[in-house]
Amino acid sequence: MVQVKKLPELTPRKKNTHKGSYGRVLVLAGSPGLTGAAYLCSKAALRSGSGIVTLGIPESLNLIMETKLTCVMTYPLPETKASTLSNKGRKDILKLCESHDVVALGPGLSQQSETRELILWLIKNIDRTMVIDADAINAIANNVNVLHKTKKDVVLTPHPGEMSRLTGLRSAKDVQKGRVNTAAHFVKSIQKKSGDEKKLVLVLKGDKTIVADYEKVYVNRTGNPGMATAGTGDVLTGIIVSLIGQGLDVFDASQLGVYIHGLAGDIAAKKKGELSMIASDIIDCLPDAFIKYEKERR
Repeated sequence: MVQVKKLPELTPRKKNTHKGSYGRVLVLAGSPGLTGAAYLCSKAALRSGSGIVTLGIPESLNLIMETKLTCVMTYPLPETKASTLSNKGRKDILKLCESHDVVALGPGLSQQSETRELILWLIKNIDRTMVIDADAINAIANNVNVLHKTKKDVVLTPHPGEMSRLTGLRSAKDVQKGRVNTAAHFVKSIQKKSGDEKKLVLVLKGDKTIVADYEKVYVNRTGNPGMATAGTGDVLTGIIVSLIGQGLDVFDASQLGVYIHGLAGDIAAKKKGELSMIASDIIDCLPDAFIKYEKERR
């Protein structure tokens, strides 16, 4: 496996373009008590350059998100009695996917049984590249074979605890003992059964986040302990899904995404301090991070 160090380029914006030129992102996220995850992911996608972001949300939570998200479109979807996404929304969600380029699936969706069933069905039936995070990763922990049945490329973004459940390792500590090897072995085991026509990229979060596909690995060097706070993973998902929507390959988008995420965290730490930093501070610092990245590239 080749270790990649050079960062990919982000194509500059051109004249005579429009919002549709920079990616139509669909975020399927949120449940009672976890609307913040939906907000952070959607807002991060916008701040990372997406032209259009739509949030698919349980219908009873739609008003909350319409109030909170000024620049993101919201789409109320059928819900369970627990106000989580319901199986009744399958057709609506697939129709939504048709008008979007890439899908983020998982932030704050809950582990409610019907919603988990819906997630597994969507992973097999969505005909778009997906970034799978959080509760969507929890849904596949005991159903890893569903990754062999996806229609397009997939990015998985587990933290060490989620990775231990995906791989069957006993604990996050076991994952941390050999992060690169664990990531590479998992990707290879899935890719062999899925075929070469689809790509799986694994983003193993944590100190020195790892990005791995079947052939390459990247070890990130940006970021700091202040980012160990709720919601930072939702922000990362938003950044990666945005970059895919803007045309980057799934590995390149993941690689640049974790770099920019960590860089924004480093800028936020200087402004707020590591102790007081929260996830929304990282979003606020994304413009500075992208400007610094572009200057470094030049």
